[in-house]
Amino acid sequence: MRVSRSVPIAALAALALAFSASPARADDDPPAADPVAVLTTGSAGGPNVAVGDVLNATVAAGTTANFATAAGGSTGVKCAVSAFTATVADNPAAPGVATESTTAHTFSSCTANIFGVTRVNSVTVNNLPFGTTVDSATGAVTVSGTEAAPIQTTLSLGTILGSVTCVYQATNGSITGVSSNTDNSIAFTDQAFTKTSGPITCPGSGFFTATYAPVVDTTVEGSPVVFTN
Repeated sequence: MRVSRSVPIAALAALALAFSASPARADDDPPAADPVAVLTTGSAGGPNVAVGDVLNATVAAGTTANFATAAGGSTGVKCAVSAFTATVADNPAAPGVATESTTAHTFSSCTANIFGVTRVNSVTVNNLPFGTTVDSATGAVTVSGTEAAPIQTTLSLGTILGSVTCVYQATNGSITGVSSNTDNSIAFTDQAFTKTSGPITCPGSGFFTATYAPVVDTTVEGSPVVFTN
């Protein structure tokens, strides 16, 4: 007698269909995308800036970095060339506070219109590196020194009687700027410094104003601009 094979074949077909229709295992799911971090490149919400990346910016085209003798004043020292470099230490999910280490801050091509000063020999930032934070909620960029290593700037100025050295420290122990995604900038306005040493030729205080743009990530190919989220 011939035995029918239709039942087992049908059963195998049903079993195969069941396996093909069963949901994928959890470990087969594609990995979830990383959350958008405080700092991204290329666009708001773009690729996250990696820890260890080096950021850089120069003073915005057509502007100068200024050390005025009074808040909002025009008397003081102006530098046509200025730049900063910072290394990203932590870049958490937004909203949050990213941390950086500012490792360089330079000034050159400086002039002065201070009475008795004939030239600017140099402007040097001392005690680097400085801890730096970027708060995505407010856009505030805060650079902080410590008691042992305060934010300090030394100006060497030429006078008709020779060169003098003027040393200034951040009055509040830190300076704060504001980041903008419009031009990928950080703007500092009238950040106060107090003279800690120097002759009477040196003004008693200084107010730092500068806009750095664009901020770029030099570690990434093409040095894309940096956004705050």
